[in-house]
Amino acid sequence: MRIAHRIALIAGVSASALALAACDRPGLPEEAGYGANPTLPQPQTSWLPVIKIADAVGWKEGEKPRAAGGGQVSAFATGLQHPRWLYELPNGDVLVAESDAPPKPDDKSSGIRGWVQGLFMKKAGSQTPSANRITLLRDQDGDGVAETKSVFLENLTSPFGMALVGDQLYIANADAVVRVAYKEGETKSTAAPVKVADLPAGRNHHWTKSLVASPDGTKLYVGVGSNSNVAENGMAEEERRAAILEIDATTGATEIFASGLRNPVGIGWNPVTKELWTAVNERDEIGDDLVPDYMTSVKRGGFYGWPYSYYGQVVDTRVEPPRPDLVAKAIKPDYALGSHSASLGLTFVPEGRLGQAYQGGAFVGQHGSWNRSKPVGYRVIFIAFADGKPSGMPREILTGFLNEKGEARGRPVGVLVDQRNGLLVADDVGNAVWRVTMPTS
Repeated sequence: MRIAHRIALIAGVSASALALAACDRPGLPEEAGYGANPTLPQPQTSWLPVIKIADAVGWKEGEKPRAAGGGQVSAFATGLQHPRWLYELPNGDVLVAESDAPPKPDDKSSGIRGWVQGLFMKKAGSQTPSANRITLLRDQDGDGVAETKSVFLENLTSPFGMALVGDQLYIANADAVVRVAYKEGETKSTAAPVKVADLPAGRNHHWTKSLVASPDGTKLYVGVGSNSNVAENGMAEEERRAAILEIDATTGATEIFASGLRNPVGIGWNPVTKELWTAVNERDEIGDDLVPDYMTSVKRGGFYGWPYSYYGQVVDTRVEPPRPDLVAKAIKPDYALGSHSASLGLTFVPEGRLGQAYQGGAFVGQHGSWNRSKPVGYRVIFIAFADGKPSGMPREILTGFLNEKGEARGRPVGVLVDQRNGLLVADDVGNAVWRVTMPTS
């Protein structure tokens, strides 16, 4: 069969499957998938996944996202190559990981489903050659625009998470945590990276590796996503995956801190409770309204359900063999973030920044859906916290990533509250870092 005909045929089948899924049962209002107790309907399955993804078109000259509630948006940096994650150094310099998925080994097991999904993910602006570098952005005069953009470190392997401990900068590559010596004020590192610990690699169905250091700097916590949707490649491929790993920063000794987290991306410390929190992308292909992504506190030794169940004890019957023993101890997440929203970025507001209205709360970068008949996400939201726990429904902070045609001008990923009381947002389709200033009263 000719490739063009094959694509057209599959696109037609996908469209039909999407239409049937959309008409078979009325969808829930989007807000039903948010909060401490989201609505969980009965699952719906189909031979082909529902695929509806926004074409990546980028921003035209003069365009930018919209800030809600009187906020102002500026382009902190443009002309980047797939910027994914952000980290602020003590002197106010900002590091941005310019990164995409590493090459995958030849794999025939994913079949036509995997081929179709790969085709559509490329359409969404992913699967480009990875820049494999960390770039330093410096706003010397504090006007909200970085005057200096310099390559800080290159020749990495799909870098993502970063953390400075003393004079050592730790970086989570797709296959290992490495460190380099850092001297305050330098714009380019001349040090050779030293490997601290290996990370699960190979197929890398989920390739990003987030990273945060413990407050005392002795431990590193790395989020590692699953190698599949629901373990369809077998649990042997999921060793040390769908988990947050705890790594000794000195020796590299590694253990599993928490498991059953399908794709834990953003991670950070709750400023009130001092607990570790993460934003998790949940599983696909059982309907528009399942399964909600979430953010949750992470308990040492905790198991959060994947792949055997979701939201505590709701069993996923696709997984064989079942594990009722693990389902029985699965922890229900703290707060749902909507089904298929791809909530990747997570950052808590540091104490004393952004004013009282934002104290203790969290910003979430929602990269946007692909496995849903009506697109959701493509925005940055804020969730207020009270006494260290999420409170109420989310509030939109940054929108406008989809244009009037439903095309993606940008897709938000990493989020960061900087020392000058701005919110930085990495946009991997717009190849920019946006800076939002918001009214503090």
